[in-house]
Amino acid sequence: MTQLDGVVKPKSKRSKRFLESRAPKLTEDVKSAMIMKGGNTSLTVTQALKDIEFFSKKTDCSLFLFGSHNKKRPNNFIFGRLFDFHVLDMIELGIEKYVSLSDIKTSKCPEGTKPMLVFAGEAFDTDNDHKRLKSLLIDFFRGPTVSAVRLAGLEHVLHFTALEGKIYMRSYRSLLKKSGCRTPRIELEEIGPSFDFVLRRTHLASDDLYKLAHRQPKALKPKKKKNISHDAFGTKFGRVHMQKQDLSKLQTRKMKGLKKRRGEVVVEDQDVQAAKVAKVDG
Repeated sequence: MTQLDGVVKPKSKRSKRFLESRAPKLTEDVKSAMIMKGGNTSLTVTQALKDIEFFSKKTDCSLFLFGSHNKKRPNNFIFGRLFDFHVLDMIELGIEKYVSLSDIKTSKCPEGTKPMLVFAGEAFDTDNDHKRLKSLLIDFFRGPTVSAVRLAGLEHVLHFTALEGKIYMRSYRSLLKKSGCRTPRIELEEIGPSFDFVLRRTHLASDDLYKLAHRQPKALKPKKKKNISHDAFGTKFGRVHMQKQDLSKLQTRKMKGLKKRRGEVVVEDQDVQAAKVAKVDG
């Protein structure tokens, strides 16, 4: 590949296909995570990275997780994501308590199962750092976008709780039990891993850059349809425009009860003729 005036031009078909795969798309590829281990790490960080990798295997690398351990910041995780090949957000979390997958002796969900994400705590809706952390965790664990999910496939739940400056992450397996009716009874069984995080340093993008990263191309925005509206309950209403109609020429259904009798016609004719005669005499 050669670079002329800041534009990279491919020399072969292989390099051309590579550049096309990196070019912006209307529908972006599924995000993936690049998980890295620092030079100094503890056994807790190493095992925790393996457990998170089990639930976040994807095909691309626009997310990253860096694990490290030192005296000043022990058992440290840095979650981050990229936009246009530049760092967008980075949030540092410290592990205060950790229970691995192997420590909880229960059956696990299959690898690659799309999880249901639950966020509890007022901080996720009010505090800016927690809002960005919520968005980052959704990107990290959401998995591929699918059009439909079968009921039996909803078996993995990731629950995040923000309470008193800490983040509690729990992983559950949903069990469908008999309930005596069509809707099954749902029970949650903890399968691990389990984390107690404390929020440390943050490096967040500016509001303008964050808004730019969420901007959608015009081709993906739904076109507004004329004369169609929705109410608060989602009911669709449509307005139909018709030409002006002459109701005098409207063909209606004829009923026998509305027909005039012969006697009534004769009486009406006599009244009309008498009125005409009176007018002439006058």
